Amino acid sequence: MKVVSIVGARPQLVKLAPIAQAFANTEHQHVIVHTGQHYDVNLSDVFFTGLGIPAPDVHLGVGSGSHGVQTGAVLSAMDPVLERERPDWVLVYGDTNSTLAGAVSAVKMHIPVAHLEAGLRSFNRRMPEEHNRVLTDHAADLLLAPTEEAVRHLRDEGLGDRTELVGDVMVDVCLRVRDDVLAGRHTAPALPDGIDPEQPYLLATLHRAENTDDPKRLAELLGALAKLPVPVALLAHPRLVARAEAHGLKLQQGAVHVGTPLPYASMVAGVLGSVGVVTDSGGLQKEAFLLGRPCTTLRSETEWVETLEDGWNHLVNHPDELGDDWTSLATRPAPQAGRGTPYGDGAAAKRVVQVLAERFAAR
Repeated sequence: MKVVSIVGARPQLVKLAPIAQAFANTEHQHVIVHTGQHYDVNLSDVFFTGLGIPAPDVHLGVGSGSHGVQTGAVLSAMDPVLERERPDWVLVYGDTNSTLAGAVSAVKMHIPVAHLEAGLRSFNRRMPEEHNRVLTDHAADLLLAPTEEAVRHLRDEGLGDRTELVGDVMVDVCLRVRDDVLAGRHTAPALPDGIDPEQPYLLATLHRAENTDDPKRLAELLGALAKLPVPVALLAHPRLVARAEAHGLKLQQGAVHVGTPLPYASMVAGVLGSVGVVTDSGGLQKEAFLLGRPCTTLRSETEWVETLEDGWNHLVNHPDELGDDWTSLATRPAPQAGRGTPYGDGAAAKRVVQVLAERFAAR
């Protein structure tokens, strides 16, 4: 069996790591195509080296651009790659422009598509990620769902016969790296200047278009972070830096100390060292949950609804409306309740390879 994995952004590279490892222990052929959607070294190269992912077999180098430009560039560049490789499966990951473009390219060439992390729904159609994941799910031949909730969404949309519950591959890599960090096999994270890792701090990220494109909205969120009584390590995504500069806004203010995105192991170590997380990232919400740190999500909805149970994650769309409650919420201690294992047991990648092989053999 020959499988082409199409990845292009930081979260996909993290998911690729356990998949690549699972394929390495088989006789199947696994071809990695990196679209170059994320080309900053802190969002791309460090994940290949830090997580032991094989170098991409193909690098498309599409770079940045509007959603239409970026999606179109990946789509046009993928056609000759798939024509040459002729895989038995194209495996796409998550909800990025690379995911949608890779799926469309394969479908047009009658190559079966499997969607990893299928069935997630925010039900917010203003999010480009929501369009990407819905369109990909309905185009794909095999839907690899991470949770029971995702399976329910797919069944509600009439896609149950294409769906397999495999668990979440992010659990595989997160728990492995957590254990390495706790065992001292990774160096301490390079936190922003002004953050003392021996003292309480919050770790924060902010990058979604709905939070960064509107200058009033971004100013409100930065102001809310700035007035917290605990130092905030803001790991600034290139999108955030560019938008803040364009809007004339200062990132470093009040409690906020600005740094750059971290390699995955350093990010895990940074979360473990923190007293909590503030983010609009889907992946970081879940990582905070898995690592036992309370999370405050700067959105009105989440795809990872399991994290909301027992107060591990709270949604806050407008911090200013909470007044003093914003401070107590963002700096709350971790709940005493257990978290369970809604995202699986850490063996999802092996199940993904097994399901792909079984479905291929059954054709």
